[in-house]
Amino acid sequence: MSAAVADPEAREFLRKADPVLARLIDAHPDFHPRAWLDELPPLDAFGTLVFQVIGQQLSVRATRAILGRLEQHFGGRLPSPAELLAVDPQVLRDSGMSARKGTTLRALAERFVDGRLSDEALAGMTDDEIDAALTAVPGIGPWTAHGFLILALDRPDVLLSGDLALRRAVERAYGFDHLPTEDEMAEVAERWRPYRSLAVSYLFASEFEEGT
Repeated sequence: MSAAVADPEAREFLRKADPVLARLIDAHPDFHPRAWLDELPPLDAFGTLVFQVIGQQLSVRATRAILGRLEQHFGGRLPSPAELLAVDPQVLRDSGMSARKGTTLRALAERFVDGRLSDEALAGMTDDEIDAALTAVPGIGPWTAHGFLILALDRPDVLLSGDLALRRAVERAYGFDHLPTEDEMAEVAERWRPYRSLAVSYLFASEFEEGT
């Protein structure tokens, strides 16, 4: 995981493209968009998806707690796809995740075990191909797929338009009098291309600051 300061070229592009982002960027000159990932265990593609699925509709703190209990069962690490398939589903329930999430993780694990998904295959896919491959798994929607693009592959131009925290950040920063719709999010974000991922990171950071 890299905690490098935000790419200067991307940062300067966003500053010029959007005065709202310019204020956020100038207020955080040493911003490290991926620094928070250093608090997580090292994650391969499957591990990142485990984190993403567990985190659906949960805070990062709650997600980490469930991850920690899952790691305890597997000797201090996350299970491999084969190990997850072999374990009693109740182990997943006991870690704190719902039966639905456990079913989703088993479906994912099957695809990694039989070779339909792998670190190498996913790294070689386009954003749209990854979106299609992951959302074909029951229980995985665009939020999880797009989060994977950012977390696992550090893809530069991903928008989490349906994320509630991001929508709240945009509502506050851009002066909406309502929670913006996904279409409104996409319209605001159009000016951020091809660096929407970095813009999203700055807005997430602003939302978490407001919430502290």
